[in-house]
Amino acid sequence: MQRWVGPELLDHLPAHDPGAVHSRRDLVCVNALMGHAATMARGLMRHSANERPRIVLDIGSGDGAFMLRVARRLAPHWPDCRLILLDRQRIVSDETRAVFASLRWTVEVVAADVFDFLDSSACPKADIAVANLFLHHFRDEPLSRLLSLIAQRTPLFLACEPRRGGMARVGSRLLWAMGCNRVTLHDAAASVRAGFRGGELAALWPRSPTWDVQDRAAGLFSQTFVAHRRARGRDP
Repeated sequence: MQRWVGPELLDHLPAHDPGAVHSRRDLVCVNALMGHAATMARGLMRHSANERPRIVLDIGSGDGAFMLRVARRLAPHWPDCRLILLDRQRIVSDETRAVFASLRWTVEVVAADVFDFLDSSACPKADIAVANLFLHHFRDEPLSRLLSLIAQRTPLFLACEPRRGGMARVGSRLLWAMGCNRVTLHDAAASVRAGFRGGELAALWPRSPTWDVQDRAAGLFSQTFVAHRRARGRDP
């Protein structure tokens, strides 16, 4: 399968459109099926070397529901984090903010274009940056630029993305059985076509001997990517 990036319906629907609201609920189930919250939490703990981050940046955060599931796993080990939720739309609910607060995580919601924000002085240096089901929205050239901007803002970046292949394609066609609506069914198929296989994300990350990069399959449907800047003085 050649990688093909096409439009996804959820990206173009108003935030409060009933189809969009239903699809965001569907994504909670899809993420659970793919196991991304657990994968992300384990990866963050492993690659942070047990150092508690001060600032975590979630790129393409949507309504914050995914990062909330990750935070529930991390909060006992990482209290008092500052979490920046970056998305084009401001759709994080007061209820979601309140749960973050109960976990002792401070939430800042930023509604902005990802390129504009990462390339501006308003974007702080983050100890960790993450992305979930976001990178596949971009063709290779803008994605390479995006990854370069991320590399300038953090020493540790983790992403969970769709894996492009037959198993994921079949899985996307069966989501109707979970009650997913037409928006989710369309976007799931589009996500698989735009997804990644081993080495494709690593090839787009800035070439530098200062970075350790891992780009591998996870589970049946996912591709995970980790970029970790080496400590000074550590050999490649």
